[in-house]
Amino acid sequence: MKINTKLIHGGQQYDPSTGAVNVPVYLTSTYAQSAPGEHQGYEYSRAANPTRTALENSLASIEGGARGLAFSSGLAAIDAVMKLLSPGDEVIVTDDLYGGSYRMFTRIYSRYQIQFHFVDMGNPDDILPLINSKTKMIWVETPGNPLMKIIDIQKVAEISNAHSLLCVVDNTFASPYLQQPLSLGADIVMHSATKYLGGHSDLIAGALIAKDDKIGEELHFQQFASGGILGPHDSYLVLRGIKTLGVRMDRHCDNADEIFQYLKNHPKIGTIYFPGNPSNQSYNVTKSQMKRAGGMIAFDFASKNADHAISFLKKLQVFCLAESLGGVESLANHPTSMTHASIPKDVREAAGIHADLVRLSIGIEDVEDLIQDLDQALS
Repeated sequence: MKINTKLIHGGQQYDPSTGAVNVPVYLTSTYAQSAPGEHQGYEYSRAANPTRTALENSLASIEGGARGLAFSSGLAAIDAVMKLLSPGDEVIVTDDLYGGSYRMFTRIYSRYQIQFHFVDMGNPDDILPLINSKTKMIWVETPGNPLMKIIDIQKVAEISNAHSLLCVVDNTFASPYLQQPLSLGADIVMHSATKYLGGHSDLIAGALIAKDDKIGEELHFQQFASGGILGPHDSYLVLRGIKTLGVRMDRHCDNADEIFQYLKNHPKIGTIYFPGNPSNQSYNVTKSQMKRAGGMIAFDFASKNADHAISFLKKLQVFCLAESLGGVESLANHPTSMTHASIPKDVREAAGIHADLVRLSIGIEDVEDLIQDLDQALS
């Protein structure tokens, strides 16, 4: 079954009691038992709910994993992964990652004696000196946020496997339509399903997909025991969003390709961060592991003046200045004051995230209107 068919049918079945094509929203907290301990697979909705189960089966199908799990947010999903670790463990993390992930790692789990090493994984061999007997996990985010760094998942997974480490990939920016980390050797895939999977900026959700049943069962225990589950209505909305993921991603990518061409010829634009830029050193990796370059673009200004970035963002009319990404509407973001404000300034700047950086989530509007909006805001 190919990806577009999986997006609609993968792991799904018609409702057995009514024949309904769409999974019903099961608004129930508990389930009747014929005798104590005897039930038909459901007993309490924190453990499992039929609507969430349908979504989790879909997630496993579209990422090619053994088990999918749906959470109340992307951070709740990350939290479950972190709870696989023990005090004294160490994690190697890419240095281009979502600010909320950085905040969780450094301000919550570091208090439990888990140490995080941040490194540019553009050359996977740079990971090797950081591996020791305490290392238990490598955390990859590719394309990265906000600088769109591309990491060779297969090479990182080979390193992880050689040292018996867990390889976890945040696949939010690519989506399963463009990139399949499990097929490249990763052990766990994470999504902020708020973004492309949901696709309509109307829910908060997270997802994990495990390569094998053992890891999947460990993650399900964390989900069940800690309670960060996704409710049935939001599960339904994510499942509905997944059905149109392919057609939406193609339009996101088409528009991003054209906007990249516009930006690269504009005299006020400095560096453009876009996986589809042939000038990137990682361009061949992008082509080998991603179907297309995605719908996310970041850029800074030739002037290096942060005031120019702020003025530009204020003048936008079609692009909405807002947090998040991956919805049908185009969004603009100022990382240093928004999504990455929780990262200390010196750490941000060392990673290349400066105050004149702008991140765009390219929506599915008519691209001519998007380019006209960018043009007037840059004038």
